[in-house]
Amino acid sequence: MTKNTSKRQYAVCVDNTEYEVSLERGKLYEVLPDPDGAEHGLLRVVDESGEDYLYNVERFFPITVPPKLAKVLQVPPANKSLHRTRPRALANARPLRARG
Repeated sequence: MTKNTSKRQYAVCVDNTEYEVSLERGKLYEVLPDPDGAEHGLLRVVDESGEDYLYNVERFFPITVPPKLAKVLQVPPANKSLHRTRPRALANARPLRARG
């Protein structure tokens, strides 16, 4: 089953306390559907390891990705992680840092 880019959800990490190795504050992460996790206030995120894990929803700020950016972020179905297959245009991009 292939994922439709427009159906993908993303969130920005706003709190990586105690997860500095797994999450980078200010970075955009792909969010995977997990209704059971959502019932418990958790969000399933593909983190720095390239695997998906549940994190407290308060650690993230959900965003709507414009269609042009979603197209750039498109990942082949065989790959789970955005950071492993970043398009050339994003290869040298630096994550946005939250102020404060």
